[in-house]
Amino acid sequence: MSRVQTVTVGPGDGEQRLDRWLKRHFPHLGQGPIEKMCRKGELRVDGARCKASTRLSVGQQVRIPPLPEPSEKPAPKPRSGVSDEDVKLIQSCVLWKDDHIIALNKPAGLPTQGGSGQLRHVDGMTEALCFGMDEKPRLVHRLDKDTSGVLLLARTREMAAALTAAMRHRQTRKIYWAVVGGVPTPYLGEIRYGLVKAKGHGKGGEAEKMVCVHPRDMAHTDGAKRAHTLYATLYRVAGRASWVALEPLTGRTHQLRAHMAEIGHPIIGDGKYGGSGQENMGDGWGAQLGGVISKKLHLHARSMSFEHPVTKKKITVTAPLPDHMKHTWDTFGWTEDLADADPFESLQ
Repeated sequence: MSRVQTVTVGPGDGEQRLDRWLKRHFPHLGQGPIEKMCRKGELRVDGARCKASTRLSVGQQVRIPPLPEPSEKPAPKPRSGVSDEDVKLIQSCVLWKDDHIIALNKPAGLPTQGGSGQLRHVDGMTEALCFGMDEKPRLVHRLDKDTSGVLLLARTREMAAALTAAMRHRQTRKIYWAVVGGVPTPYLGEIRYGLVKAKGHGKGGEAEKMVCVHPRDMAHTDGAKRAHTLYATLYRVAGRASWVALEPLTGRTHQLRAHMAEIGHPIIGDGKYGGSGQENMGDGWGAQLGGVISKKLHLHARSMSFEHPVTKKKITVTAPLPDHMKHTWDTFGWTEDLADADPFESLQ
């Protein structure tokens, strides 16, 4: 048995549950003994009784009673679940990193997290992004499976909490690029339709989608959430299609896709919102352009700007276009340098 010890929660160990912190430092401890020590008052945080679920902060003092010695037989090291192919893929997506944050250019078609039938996703590959650190980086936001572009991961719990708070308080900016059907007018505008989730047609509610709600109907629409998008029409191909920049001022599910379809300019490749069920056809011709233009979703998280929680410097990360959108740009004679870095500067 060990002796009573008092351990200070160090940098990188904050913003986590007491039981998880204990298991990291004392891997031989089970959940049962931890719960029992809490009930008996043997485990204390800053001198106070605590629960296994108590959240720790850096600098707090944890009193730990005598613990049984670990078994002499070391626990088998868990096998990596990331294939060599996926290690190479996810590491090639790194756009920028420091000791606190990693920015990826997420490929189109790769889910951010697992879900129904999704076994291969960014969250499952984070083990390959440790780069010498003890813990795996954490997702702080997500992109739809078919949306490419800038995706941030935090390398510590404290950084995950700081970035999540910054996004919640709108201290980050995300600018997306898209190709839409038709030509949105006015060229610079905003969309304020609320969004409410409509259950899908599958047995388990699969294929659910967001339905736009007019601002005047928000108060008496159950479940409706406010949503606000800025858009800027950058270049056009006659009246057939346009390159637009989009900035979501709120972060609702499928917000950009639902908003653009609602105003009659669905994002190219978006069959869910711009297919036969699209209500407002506008002057767009639906979600497919045909010919050599890819049928994949033409929505890309082009850039993300934020104040670094540690260095306090302004960071802007920019992601190059995925291959299918690059082909569309080449077909229409567009180049990435034609657009201003911030098309919404006049609205700030």
